[in-house]
Amino acid sequence: MPFAGKLGDVQDDTAVNYLPASADSTRVAELQESMPGGDTTDLILVYHRDGGLTEADRASAREHIAGLADAYQFSGGQQPRAVDSKDGATVMYGVSLAGMPDEEDQNKAVDDIREAVDDHPEGLSVEVGGSGGLGADANKVFETVDGTLMFATAAVVALLLILTYRSPFLWLVPLLVVGAATVAAMAVVYGLSQAFDVTVTGMSSAVMTVLVFGAGTDYALLLTARYREELRRYPHPYDAMVAALRGCGAAVLASSGTVAAGLMCLLAADLSSSKGLGPVGAAGVVCALAAMLTLLPAVLVLLGRRVFWPLIPAYGSTPAKRRNVFAAMGGSVSRRPVTFLVGGVALLGALALGALNAPGDLKQEDTFTNKPESVSAMQTLARAYPEQGSQPITIMARTTNADAVLRVTRDHDGIVRAERGRGGEGWTEISAFAKDAPESAGEVSTIKGLRSELATIDGGKALIGGASAEQIDLEKTNADDRKVVIPLVMLAVLLILIALLRSLIASVMLVAAVVTVWGAATGLGGLLFEPVFDLKGIDPGLPLITFVFLVALGVDYGIFLMHRMREEAVKGASTPQAALTALHTTGGVIASAGLVLAATFAVLATMPMAMMLELGFIIAVGVLLDTFLVRTYLVTSASLLLDRWIWWPGKLFRRQAARPAATPAPERTAEPVG
Repeated sequence: MPFAGKLGDVQDDTAVNYLPASADSTRVAELQESMPGGDTTDLILVYHRDGGLTEADRASAREHIAGLADAYQFSGGQQPRAVDSKDGATVMYGVSLAGMPDEEDQNKAVDDIREAVDDHPEGLSVEVGGSGGLGADANKVFETVDGTLMFATAAVVALLLILTYRSPFLWLVPLLVVGAATVAAMAVVYGLSQAFDVTVTGMSSAVMTVLVFGAGTDYALLLTARYREELRRYPHPYDAMVAALRGCGAAVLASSGTVAAGLMCLLAADLSSSKGLGPVGAAGVVCALAAMLTLLPAVLVLLGRRVFWPLIPAYGSTPAKRRNVFAAMGGSVSRRPVTFLVGGVALLGALALGALNAPGDLKQEDTFTNKPESVSAMQTLARAYPEQGSQPITIMARTTNADAVLRVTRDHDGIVRAERGRGGEGWTEISAFAKDAPESAGEVSTIKGLRSELATIDGGKALIGGASAEQIDLEKTNADDRKVVIPLVMLAVLLILIALLRSLIASVMLVAAVVTVWGAATGLGGLLFEPVFDLKGIDPGLPLITFVFLVALGVDYGIFLMHRMREEAVKGASTPQAALTALHTTGGVIASAGLVLAATFAVLATMPMAMMLELGFIIAVGVLLDTFLVRTYLVTSASLLLDRWIWWPGKLFRRQAARPAATPAPERTAEPVG
């Protein structure tokens, strides 16, 4: 508990932690921190009145700036100058505050300034924007995420467990255990940050919480269902739990192993936030696994059979006979396996085409699903100053050739004005303003062209940073990271599946299935994000993060199904019979687990940030598609069609060689526990 409570102290949401480690814009941000006055807090104060500013409005603005000069240290020691719009309705002041190295101090300064400028003439609007304003608004979101997300996720999981177990007591056990796992994970992540300098951001902390609740509850559902089965075969709860762990322990270990291995592949990414998410998420999964294989079995054994009241599984009893919906599904698949396989693949392929309709890359002003003051200020500036960008391009030049860099910058066609700023550590800061709006095609072209021109100047490379340059570097880095991380994730998951199932065909089939699900979920997001959710773009890092999570998490249900199928085949059942038995004995558990995992990630979609909404939506939809379409119909139909070849080249393939290929009707057995 003491270490878990310190996780917030090491959580760092500064811009550098969301940037590529090797990009020029990241180097610019680091150099700014090392200059006299430290990292600056760049703000833009925007004064606007419809119909034109009055003299009283301008006097109020000057008074505000004078007050800021008394309270704060301006970068470079110069007071900001007023920049009027052509229509006289808007004036802006670019304010760069120095001497505040801590993120907490910077955010407090933004809040204090907003409170100070709130005193103004009636009818005048005053907004505080700029990168500092955007950072402060983002920080407010992350400050509320941890507590809100944990309670919301716990409430969703509790409701689904009550509906699943239909017991007034049993649902509390996995919920309390997963809560303990969450606290343990927070402590472990704090330790990782101290021992290995692992980057912990608000996003990675939020995702870890959801992951522990979702994955941990899945493991609890599987183990509890198997334990309930074994209680009918063993007189003592301890023996029943040992049998349950022997039966499903390998599947749970492999499941958690695929998630942890997939997440650790993110260490190969260049993007700092993605690299940090890997060990943070993996720590959460390992803690969930540890709790579900130690604490949960201990509590269940101590409580005995009565924890299942009123549906107590008595020793030697058989479950009440009733229709099993998954047995019925299996019967349908067994009669028309080709139809279900082809139809399902066609449906997923059609959904994947929706990615072609996806909006472009997410701009900084569209990061929030609501519209905070910083975004409103950017929009006001775009309307008032169409002839120039409202966001500075930061150039770091070697002091020895700063004059040449400044001259080339001012002469560039896409630059309106450029000014020399601070100097120190052998570097000089230059602020330039483009003709075009921030993150527009014109400004992107200007930055790329300026980088090419400055590279030809002798005396050392000049670096270009700032918010727009960071977005350019992010897009490129995310594209490069996908080329490296995605093959690594697929290879890691495939090797774990081969080790568990001892079959190349089954392992490749499961990996192909989850990749198809990712494509379909991404395509569905492309169809809905803009027209339904009013999102103006997709975060550049979304494809990689959703791929890692959907492949690593989605293959869990394939593991649960195929491991039970293999278990039945080893006992002597034919592959078709094993497939149908596995479906109607694990179908209920997998359905419950899928609903829980989808619901926990759907909680992310309620957060007021576009990235969180997109991440939660794609993973939740992907898990539901995986649970109710791929596992139920596609994997089962493919297994029926492949028959013993599903186990190639393992021993089970050769053992079943003498068996005739048959597809018997599914047994009408009791509804599976869970």
